[in-house]
Amino acid sequence: MRVVVVGAIARDLVLVVDALPDSGASAPVSERQELLGGKGANQAVACRQLGAEVALVGVVGDDEAGRAVLARAASDGIDVSRVLRRAGRQTGLLVDVVERSGHRRLLEHTPDELALAPGDLDETVFAGADVVLVQLQTAPDAAERALRLAAASGALVATDGSPATQALRDAVLACAEVVRADSAEVEGLLGWVPRDEDETLRAARELLGRGPGVVALGASGSDVVAWSDGHAVLDHHEGAVDPTGGGDAFTVALTLSLAAGMPAERAARRASAAAGQVVLKPGGRPELDVDSLP
Repeated sequence: MRVVVVGAIARDLVLVVDALPDSGASAPVSERQELLGGKGANQAVACRQLGAEVALVGVVGDDEAGRAVLARAASDGIDVSRVLRRAGRQTGLLVDVVERSGHRRLLEHTPDELALAPGDLDETVFAGADVVLVQLQTAPDAAERALRLAAASGALVATDGSPATQALRDAVLACAEVVRADSAEVEGLLGWVPRDEDETLRAARELLGRGPGVVALGASGSDVVAWSDGHAVLDHHEGAVDPTGGGDAFTVALTLSLAAGMPAERAARRASAAAGQVVLKPGGRPELDVDSLP
């Protein structure tokens, strides 16, 4: 299976502390990781760990950090030939500060100059792809173009996130077979906010009626996955350490399982299990144990 992922690429700095310090104070860091990060890169890594060939589409700077993250992606087996390097720009930086209690803070430096532009994409990017994953934090005009080109290529198209414009929302509903959004992102797809699990299922059904074939929405304490003749409610994992990257693993496992012909309910449970393997450790980089997935 060949997958193309369109999304953010960044250097990811993960710091684990017992507790965040008060203003003016300091706290020792008990664990530190410097990783390939960003939602697009995390999804690409998860695709490789699930056995797919994957190409990553995004933008980094021409600095040392950009060279380092691309080298790491290549060592993970990811095709980075479509990643652009913007001259004179710094690669994005994500600082994920995780408390032992399970609370986290995420600091993001993702300059606008690193945004993917519509002109960076053409039909050749998606030629031969079986699956295309488009992260909706991508600049709206570029994400819209990616969706329409991917759909025209015949690939199974999946989105993750909330569309920032009406035009992008229209493209999501017209082009995506799989749509995922967390509880804070549903409003961008529907214009209203579900208040509980029942309303989240109603929201998923409403989205199914507008075009997608499978919809996965976050609710308080659970994920609701719906398809034409059924649905599953999947509880969030107890003991989560850091939610970073959990949604990326969920989206990848759900989409690739569906593309492989698995029934929707099994694909949903497999996605939930994959997310669980990510959120039980600090940092968003997946380390999926494929053999343990249902």
